[in-house]
Amino acid sequence: MKYARFLEGKQVYLRPIGVDDAEWYFYNLYDPETRRLTGTQRHFTKEGTAAYIERKNQDDSSVLLLIALRENDELIGDIALQDIDPYNRNCNIRIAISSQAQTGKGYGSEALRLMLDYGFGILNMHRIELNVFDYNPRALHVYEKLGFKKEGVQREALFYNHKYHDSITMSLLEHEFRAAKG
Repeated sequence: MKYARFLEGKQVYLRPIGVDDAEWYFYNLYDPETRRLTGTQRHFTKEGTAAYIERKNQDDSSVLLLIALRENDELIGDIALQDIDPYNRNCNIRIAISSQAQTGKGYGSEALRLMLDYGFGILNMHRIELNVFDYNPRALHVYEKLGFKKEGVQREALFYNHKYHDSITMSLLEHEFRAAKG
């Protein structure tokens, strides 16, 4: 099957998500490591997942895309710009690489760069923020490498696996992104 390549990098491309992706998305919502790193606490159904995808495709305040490998179209995760505020020109970004075999290869960094370029260069965002949990130092390192700055800590904001965890808020401003891009 041929897929639309919305944003394309050297190793990955980002493509629209469709209802036909609901089963893949549903099963990836239950990957234990993805659930831990994203702090996912809820349970989901296949039907609910399909309905969520349909709603997201009609939602002007978000852009939800799947991350696929260029070489073989394998889906390895998803990425989204959410809560897009066109008046104040800000939003948040989130990413999940749900294929643990594909972590540590730069795919997530490239997907983030593609989505940040889209957010700042096409959607005209001024500020893009994210949250990362204190037990995810690998993601924290990637975000800092991409130019995100720590803004604050929401102390004990997540209860997961019998323990409270801090959520670190980070952001990247338009001029910082452009300066890092060169």
